[in-house]
Amino acid sequence: MLEKEAKEKKQPQKKKQQEKPASEEAKKPKKKADETEAVEKAEPKAKKKAEETTEEAKTEAAPAAEAPVEAKEPEVRRRKELWAVLHIYSSKNNTILHVTDMTGCETLSVKSGGMMVKAQREEASPYAAMQAAFRIADEIKDKGVTGLHIKVRAPGGHNGPRYPGKGAQAAIRAISRTGIMIGRIEDVTPMPYGGCTPAGGKRGRRI
Repeated sequence: MLEKEAKEKKQPQKKKQQEKPASEEAKKPKKKADETEAVEKAEPKAKKKAEETTEEAKTEAAPAAEAPVEAKEPEVRRRKELWAVLHIYSSKNNTILHVTDMTGCETLSVKSGGMMVKAQREEASPYAAMQAAFRIADEIKDKGVTGLHIKVRAPGGHNGPRYPGKGAQAAIRAISRTGIMIGRIEDVTPMPYGGCTPAGGKRGRRI
């Protein structure tokens, strides 16, 4: 009797030991199954997100592709403009070209018809004025001058002629051919305004 009871007591212990690993094994696959289910649930969500992002990218790229690409104009470097003043004194005897800065205080270059020819009778000729203008244009270009305002002067005054000589017009034409910009052209001939009384008195000079 005692032996039977001892056997019966031992058997349930063995059954319990056998049931424990079985229960542990039953639990393990459940965990794995839960993990696989979570992964399967997460995968469609990730796919949906990826699809949404791709669709958004396509929608953003489509208007960009449809929009006309504006052609960029090449940047043109503008050179700095430097203006000066050309004083032209033209008489029957000579033509003098004098280039100064805008204030008139600093001289940049001086040329005359007498410097271009040997004969005195040719000093006031249009040819001498043209040669002087070409020479003076080369000099001021080297100094960076890009534009000129021209002031034309005749002898003027009480007894002098009020109209410039032939060299003034020739000099202006020559300057325009050199590529230098020409601004305003002024006549600055001095005019009498009631100063000295001309010689000869009230009745004029007696002959």
